[in-house]
Amino acid sequence: MDNKYLLLTPGPLTTSSTVKKAMEFDYCTWDDDYKKITQSIRQSLLALADVNPSKYTAVPIQGSGTYGVESVISSVIPDSGTLLIAMNGAYGKRIGQMADVYGINHIDLVVDEQSPVLLSDVKSTIENHPEITHFAMIHCETTTGILNPIEDIVPWVHEKGIVTIVDAMSSFGGIPIDVSGINIDFLISSTNKCIQGVPGFAFVIAKKSILETTAGIARTLSLDLYDQYNEMEKNNGKWRFTSPTHVVHAFAQALEELKLEGGLQRRYKRYQSNQKQLASGMEHLGFKLLIDEKWQSPIITSFIYPTDDFDFQEFYNELKEAGFVIYPGKISQVPTFRIGNIGEVYRDDIARLLKAIEQIQNREKAL
Repeated sequence: MDNKYLLLTPGPLTTSSTVKKAMEFDYCTWDDDYKKITQSIRQSLLALADVNPSKYTAVPIQGSGTYGVESVISSVIPDSGTLLIAMNGAYGKRIGQMADVYGINHIDLVVDEQSPVLLSDVKSTIENHPEITHFAMIHCETTTGILNPIEDIVPWVHEKGIVTIVDAMSSFGGIPIDVSGINIDFLISSTNKCIQGVPGFAFVIAKKSILETTAGIARTLSLDLYDQYNEMEKNNGKWRFTSPTHVVHAFAQALEELKLEGGLQRRYKRYQSNQKQLASGMEHLGFKLLIDEKWQSPIITSFIYPTDDFDFQEFYNELKEAGFVIYPGKISQVPTFRIGNIGEVYRDDIARLLKAIEQIQNREKAL
């Protein structure tokens, strides 16, 4: 069955018919053939990250992307550790909530949601807090669509002997990230973002030398990152607990389709092209972008309400009727809405969206 609308969101997103088709068969979670697929996914993720498999591993974790982030936060920071969290949106703040739940010592570097996290801010915080042992930040903060400069920040933090954690939920597989070159120790993403699978599991790309020091630290059973890794290493890709088998097969198909598209660089260019076309077209229609172009990601874009009496829900409903689903805003200071352009979305789709918005505007003018 064809989609009734195109998802213009940062995930879940519109998937290909062949990714959907991969879920039509029922699979056994303990079967050797299935375990081989899990192992192939792990290897493909390391290849996509362009890291040395002898130094890094890929560990899938059941659940949404937040489960993957929580797995890392709850599994790798000892009771004696202190976590610095860079926050310029809802997802940085969510890491702070996780730390609170587990009683993890943390220092919050809070930056305005419309601004990037900068190295100067991180430097001054770390220099004032020598007790910091771990550092976490968001790459693409989908609260606004801002792209934080991890390539500037993470290497400096690593040089200080601090373990680095990057939430690359909305960027991995769609934006080039030099994981080993900038010394990311733990990178987290999920199936239903730029790799264009369906929701169901997250994954962590982890530096083995760091991960293997974390045995026994985990504060939960299900989210024990080291234990999941250890089980998969010992038993050739066996998940500890029931895995989302259909999602795994869909993800394997999505990884193949990423290769067929021409790899990460080609997908990155498509996303960039989509975003630029969207931003230019929306500006032409009178909408202003929230984030400065220098920091704007190619994943999702925030637009400021065009008038004080703009009715987002009505706008949303009309677009849905026209075949498009967008996102409400997520910041408190400025009324915004967001439009994503990842997934099975191409130039013709963006052109159709812009035409639909123009038609909505023309109807309003005629009233």
